[in-house]
Amino acid sequence: MGPAAFAPAKINLFLHVGAPGADGYHPLCSLMVFADIGDRVSVHEADALALRVHGPFAAGLPTEDADNLVLRAARALMARARGPQPPLALSLDKRLPVAAGLGGGSSDAGAALRLVREALSLTLEDRELEAIAAELGADGAACLWGRPVLAEGRGERLSPAPGLPALEAVLVNPGVSVSTPEIYRAFDAAGSFADIAPPPMPEVFESVEELAGWLRATTNDLQAPAVALAPAIGDVLETLADEPEALLARMSGSGATCFALCGSDIQAETLAERLEAMRPAWWVKRCRLGGPWEAETLG
Repeated sequence: MGPAAFAPAKINLFLHVGAPGADGYHPLCSLMVFADIGDRVSVHEADALALRVHGPFAAGLPTEDADNLVLRAARALMARARGPQPPLALSLDKRLPVAAGLGGGSSDAGAALRLVREALSLTLEDRELEAIAAELGADGAACLWGRPVLAEGRGERLSPAPGLPALEAVLVNPGVSVSTPEIYRAFDAAGSFADIAPPPMPEVFESVEELAGWLRATTNDLQAPAVALAPAIGDVLETLADEPEALLARMSGSGATCFALCGSDIQAETLAERLEAMRPAWWVKRCRLGGPWEAETLG
């Protein structure tokens, strides 16, 4: 196995979604952070560009170019490179649930972009990687570097997040898959479009309690339609809200993964252990949120 890069899970602390424009795309505003858990992408020599997927969530992940963001990212990068390039194969250790609101595909693609540029010693600037990443989807630009950011527009307009304390959290996925297009259709049908101007925020959040209090005045606008389409998400949110360690419980992205912010690592550990015992069928992971985590290529 050759060099590897980490692809962290993305969490939307809030997600405000506006009315679709003439092109059908929804403008958004979101405060995004990244977890110290995620997938891992590695590269090795090969006869032709290919992708091998393994890990606990490998099943069902598309490996055809048209549907797989890792291969699309690698091909787009090589197309921009000057001169012929030796073929590489990529391996993806898929540890995050698929289509789970964690930006897994975008984060995997971002890791592949960083990794392939490094492996081939390509003289492509960061902004060129960012342009490729932004073309891959709304989370693409933010997931390239895995830094806390405020994302606007279609997700491609990024500005630095406020200073954040250590954020101890628990991620929970009930094991249901949700369709992002279906959730957006339900969201459009409801017609409750948000103000997407960035909410006033301090330069620094001094504590997780202060952040959780501030976040209560924000929302994930896709949460209500997601709960209506997949009631198991509502079950997760109600369960988390009833637990004493959870300062805030919310869904990430278009679901189905939810998160709870906790006051300390011990509280997060306690909550995760209790949830695993209560609901053994759920995917439960205790993590720390922030970033970047291992942003550079790993040996």
